[in-house]
Amino acid sequence: MAEDEDTRADVAGATDEAGVLVLAGTPIGQPGDAPARLAEELSTADVVAAEDTRRLKRLTTDLGVTITGRVVSYFEGNEQRRTPGLVEDLLAGRRVLLVTDAGMPSVSDPGYRLVAAAVEAGVRVTAVPGPSAVLTALAVSGLPVDRFCFEGFLPRKAGERSRRLADLTAEQRTLVFFEAPHRTEAALAAMAEAWGEDRPAAVCRELTKTHEEVRRGPLGELVAWAAEGVRGEVTIVVAGASPAAAISTDDATLRAEVRAREDQGMTRKDAILDVARLAGVPKREVYQAVHVR
Repeated sequence: MAEDEDTRADVAGATDEAGVLVLAGTPIGQPGDAPARLAEELSTADVVAAEDTRRLKRLTTDLGVTITGRVVSYFEGNEQRRTPGLVEDLLAGRRVLLVTDAGMPSVSDPGYRLVAAAVEAGVRVTAVPGPSAVLTALAVSGLPVDRFCFEGFLPRKAGERSRRLADLTAEQRTLVFFEAPHRTEAALAAMAEAWGEDRPAAVCRELTKTHEEVRRGPLGELVAWAAEGVRGEVTIVVAGASPAAAISTDDATLRAEVRAREDQGMTRKDAILDVARLAGVPKREVYQAVHVR
């Protein structure tokens, strides 16, 4: 494998016509899941931009592929610096292949910045469809898949995470999240607090790998399961909100419902959260109804 991270060597066969940016899906677990076209693209690309060149080497070994083009690293920490040079390659007529550690580039992985720059430069962008943890988790979750939204990783800080989840309280589509194993319990607990312990969900762990596991159940049960420790790559799928709100969403009703809960001993924060969940509206909407006259 030819690896040159910092030089801009000419590539044989380059022309004055714009090249092509190819986004290629890579296996999320089993090397055998690699799309057939991936091997061809890897062996013929003028430039291969990889999120992790070491993982790329393992992948090419598994596929029995030899890369003849230049290999550069392209990850979150350097994509802003690398993008202009790759656009230069494209404008010089080179075929640039972008691969990430697993799944499709741009989906919670590096790629969007390069795609946007290539489109702005008038360069053709295409893709080699491949494995996707988002779609795989949806398919095996047992939850509705006709309408869904992908939310990526939740914020690490508890306050920011709670605000993000509150904004999704009324979302009726099935929700898909990525999460780190050591933060899975906290994420599930925050979801249970925001949306109720009875909301159906599924935690998909190590998809397509030897120790693949899919745990399905209400959020409350999944929190207890995750407390024992979670390992591996995690994708969380959660059912959307029920279209029928349990209480009216006009300001007067929201204020009255919060006041009633406070009279029963709940803190205002907890009362607002509970009313938002039952009304199917973001927490901030109830907060505004209570505090803004």
